[in-house]
Amino acid sequence: MIAVLNGQLIHKSISQIILDVGGVGYRLLIPLSTYYALPDEGLVRLQVHTHVREDALLLFGFWSSSEKELFGLLLSVSGVGPKVALNILSHMPAAELHQALSQGNAKQLATVPGIGKKTAERLVLELRDKVTSLAGSAAGSKTPPVPAPCDFRDDALSALVNLGYKENLSRKALDSLDLDAGTPLEEILKQALKILMR
Repeated sequence: MIAVLNGQLIHKSISQIILDVGGVGYRLLIPLSTYYALPDEGLVRLQVHTHVREDALLLFGFWSSSEKELFGLLLSVSGVGPKVALNILSHMPAAELHQALSQGNAKQLATVPGIGKKTAERLVLELRDKVTSLAGSAAGSKTPPVPAPCDFRDDALSALVNLGYKENLSRKALDSLDLDAGTPLEEILKQALKILMR
């Protein structure tokens, strides 16, 4: 099983990257938090979760070990697959997710698109005790750097659609924001998500 990869970042998109390790290109699926933390190019080191299915071998990359541990815990819950687990980590930073689970805050978890009340309650029920024993809990996770300023509206629209929001609603949310061309993608997404989650 692959647990960590060090390599040259040769492709980066909102949902996946390609990492060149010794001439082999590894495709890793990533949450938004990892996307923000990664540089556009250069050498990077990522924590990796290897997910084996009958029809595929999938690699998931994480900037911090706490994200990887939480991803593994989320997968242990019945009905939560890799796509749902990535979606949760894309909407809630590791520290916030850790806190919501340890405090039994199902209401906060239910604000994540695609997570209903029953799933949120099941997450709390099954993971509340387990998260307290996580080695890389909230305090240990790195805060991703803010990306360099440029016009990120198209990227933001793509990210929101990938997160499960309808394109027309996402576009309306983005159009309602008072932003200039130098606003970072992270800030655009935060503000758009506040509107969409109302």
